[in-house]
Amino acid sequence: MQKKQDTERKVLIIGPAWPLRGGLSTYNQILANEFQKQGFKVTILTFKLQYPNFLFPGKTQYSSDPAPEGLNIDVKLNSINPFNWIFTGLKYRNQKPDLVIIRYWLPFMGPCLGTIGRIIKSNGKSRLVAITDNVIPHEKRFGDTIFTKYFLDACHGFVAMSKSVLADLNKFVNTKNSFYNPHPIYNSFKPSISKFEACQTLKIELNKNYLLFFGFIRAYKGLDLLFEAFAKLDRQKLNLNLIVAGEFYEDEKPYLELANKLKIESDILFYKDFIPDSDVHLFFSAADVTVQPYKDATQSGVTQVAYFYNKPMIVTNIGGLPELVANNQAGFVVNKNSEEIAHAIDKFYVEKCANRMGDFVKQEKEKYGWDKMIDSLWKAAKK
Repeated sequence: MQKKQDTERKVLIIGPAWPLRGGLSTYNQILANEFQKQGFKVTILTFKLQYPNFLFPGKTQYSSDPAPEGLNIDVKLNSINPFNWIFTGLKYRNQKPDLVIIRYWLPFMGPCLGTIGRIIKSNGKSRLVAITDNVIPHEKRFGDTIFTKYFLDACHGFVAMSKSVLADLNKFVNTKNSFYNPHPIYNSFKPSISKFEACQTLKIELNKNYLLFFGFIRAYKGLDLLFEAFAKLDRQKLNLNLIVAGEFYEDEKPYLELANKLKIESDILFYKDFIPDSDVHLFFSAADVTVQPYKDATQSGVTQVAYFYNKPMIVTNIGGLPELVANNQAGFVVNKNSEEIAHAIDKFYVEKCANRMGDFVKQEKEKYGWDKMIDSLWKAAKK
């Protein structure tokens, strides 16, 4: 519990939130709620323009879910307007929040967030802590290093959610105020329902086994590896289908052509739209196991959604994924090749691992509480 004087402190979270959609928004809203439970006055400062449309790979940046209740969300930031950065920074400099938490996930945001951070901390009171989802991006572009350094130099402390990001961070900043704290569990989704009810709602067969690939689709997520692995399996013997639930953030044609070439398209169920928070429970309730065949990764919110729903995971030995998935307990950790992914899937079903691994996941998820993340943020904020 926080001390009594802490209950009057103000916390500002800068990053995506409603009406923007996606995992970052969900995370920031949960974090704000958790701070409020501890008695803090919390504001989320989010974007009225996050990306120009020509830079956004999806269909829309905006959520179809209703606004979250009980949160103070200021929709003000414009990522490409320096005058907006100045005026917004001055507004919050004058409000003097005790703790400013800035989400950093993309170098493109470095100039905007770095400028606002510098203006706010010029009040001499506010402490700036970055939650660094990525320091070195999955897809590299010109200016990445300059923009990232500009942002990081504005902050007092850092929390990384994987040890690989912490190592990347230490290449940029010489500070003792860098801490590792695993990604907490997403706990704001609807609870799980029976497989029968989930399959009925999704209008899929109840008597099938289902693998789940969840989340937006980009090259580094390795969906092509999963297709190749899926083709190696005796799908009829395993009574197996693959659910791919997520929006394509790149051209879908090569994936569909690969599925056709491998003759697996009849056993794949595509849900190509963005999955709103209100529907997430359907896919995890229908699935037996999630598969994350990533070629590159730091941490993954999908892993923590799987934990919330007590689902075992098959992940590649990349970035922070093996830190979260105990091999042969919470699931399987394999190298990023189709042979090993296929072997793990086959073993999961042949050895009937679902109940054993599900029980372990249910116990293991107690390690990933939001109170520990909040403690790490205050630790990083100390002078």
